[in-house]
Amino acid sequence: MTSTTIQISSNLQQELNKMKLFNRETYEEVIWNIIEDTKELSEQTRKDIALSRKEISEGKFVTLSDLKKKYNLQ
Repeated sequence: MTSTTIQISSNLQQELNKMKLFNRETYEEVIWNIIEDTKELSEQTRKDIALSRKEISEGKFVTLSDLKKKYNLQ
């Protein structure tokens, strides 16, 4: 395996640390997980997510609590 050194800001390092699944996970493993996650999303899924974010920002959603009240659950 070829090894190289890169420079990252302390802010990015903190974000990568938050993404670790376990304490001894390497940054390479974290980065591969990020790459894998982005590859799994199809173009349609990305469009659906963007639309959902837009609807949420416009207040077009119903909370779980509201649904429970509407249907007399709990």
